[in-house]
Amino acid sequence: MSGPDFEKSDLIPVIAQDAETRDVLMLAYMNAEAYRETLSTGRVCYYSRSRQKLWRKGEESGNVQELKAIYYDCDADTLLAVVNQIGGAACHEGYRSCFFRRIDPQTGDVEIVGERIFDPADVYKKS
Repeated sequence: MSGPDFEKSDLIPVIAQDAETRDVLMLAYMNAEAYRETLSTGRVCYYSRSRQKLWRKGEESGNVQELKAIYYDCDADTLLAVVNQIGGAACHEGYRSCFFRRIDPQTGDVEIVGERIFDPADVYKKS
């Protein structure tokens, strides 16, 4: 076997990690077509489960992910994409990382720990 096993599952989770800081930026999914496009273009392409189509990261926001390295796990059913996050924000809510809310394990309280880089209302103008 060489690479992820799309026969086991049509959609494989992908963790995006910043190449420089090693911050976890987001979790998304790829199908075989998105995986092939990512490898051939060097720009990360995912599969949008909500839109049921390929999602080229940054196609609306301009916050694209340049692929630096890609790994798959021991079961060949999860990917780790090490990326250069161009534009500074991976999250559609305007934060650098989608993981900008921290939960206190003792109280369950939620704290915003990230800084918003852009306002989604300005970037994703829906008519």
